[in-house]
Amino acid sequence: MNLNSHAIFTLYAVYGILLKGISGQHPLVQNVTVTEGGTANMTCRVEYNDNTSLQWSNPAQQTLFFGDKKALRDNRIELIRASWSELTISIHDTTLFDEGMYTCSLFTMPVKIAKAYLTVLGVPEKPKIEGLMKPAVEGDQITLTCLTRGSKPAADLRWFRNEKEVKGAKEVNASGNTFTVRSSLQLHVDRRDDGVAYTCRVDHEALLQAPQQTTEVLEVHYAPRVEIAHSLAIPQEGQYLKLDCVSQGNPSPDPVMWTKDGVEILDLGRVIVEGRELTFTSLNKTDNGTYRCEASNHLGTSSDEYVLYVYEEPTTLPPSTTLPFHPTSPDSTALLGTHATDPTVTGYRDPNALAHHGTDHALIGGVVAVVVFVTLCLIIVLGRYLARHKGTYLTNEAKGADDAPDADTAIINAEGNHAHAEEKKEYFI
Repeated sequence: MNLNSHAIFTLYAVYGILLKGISGQHPLVQNVTVTEGGTANMTCRVEYNDNTSLQWSNPAQQTLFFGDKKALRDNRIELIRASWSELTISIHDTTLFDEGMYTCSLFTMPVKIAKAYLTVLGVPEKPKIEGLMKPAVEGDQITLTCLTRGSKPAADLRWFRNEKEVKGAKEVNASGNTFTVRSSLQLHVDRRDDGVAYTCRVDHEALLQAPQQTTEVLEVHYAPRVEIAHSLAIPQEGQYLKLDCVSQGNPSPDPVMWTKDGVEILDLGRVIVEGRELTFTSLNKTDNGTYRCEASNHLGTSSDEYVLYVYEEPTTLPPSTTLPFHPTSPDSTALLGTHATDPTVTGYRDPNALAHHGTDHALIGGVVAVVVFVTLCLIIVLGRYLARHKGTYLTNEAKGADDAPDADTAIINAEGNHAHAEEKKEYFI
């Protein structure tokens, strides 16, 4: 390589370095978003700086820091790092007025600048629910309104009815640098709304970590509804029966009133009135009648009726539809398998129950046999007596029938003649 070639190579190398340095001397910044009241860090970087100073300015073009020198007296603004390649500052307790375009300047010839936009989010207030009446009355039309202020940009409001979202009508109004947002919910109140939780939730990018919401529980007053529940399908003499007056109302219709055929029922020992329950410890025919339960609150009265008819206790068992079973037979279980002792199998008959019923039938049969025997004996004795009396009557009637006008006179004559005959017999002797 000759001298001229070497000089040309050196010239191009120096020119390349200068171009690289000039292209690298350009400030680099990024936009920043911060929540109102938070801290914003503004960073400006530069590569291949030839000891040129960096400067940060606010949207009003006021110098905040020139290198490591603070220019604006604002205690909220602090220096984080200052070097030939980086200038980082922080703004504490940011407000909506801090929002705007910030400028980083590199003092070369000419001066190079880069701009970064600081966005300050307005945090919405905790929502408030207005228009709630406590208590509401069934049938009322009410409007629930959810309100939040201070959001920037405008917040979104969402309604939930027991965790299920429902649609509301949204309204947004600007208020200075922030927005006031309302959402309304129209309700036609009924008893199903009693105890329902209505929640209004604010959705906003400033609340990603901790959403704000408010919940109100709706109280609804409504007239009672009454229904009588009973424990027996077919009431029979001697059984236990409970009638339960199931009443729903708000305020609670307590106590309830029980009547029988229009007359209030009082505790009678065998019939017990205890709050909403009416209990018969042992039913009999005198309990027959119409029972009425009535409940009231300040919104109305409701009642229900139960007609009680007590059936006689059955004296005979219904015909069996199961296989014959003889509990005294040692092979009965073996013949029928598990069906003979398994109460869950259809057709199973308890041996103890059968033995008990067998004893009752034997006793009844013995009594009936004795009664039949005594009756037959009385019939035989009465028959023999009537037969003998009839024979005597006919014989005496024949003896006195010659000069008697009727049968009774004939009998009397016959008995007289018989007496005279006896007297005559004794006379001739």
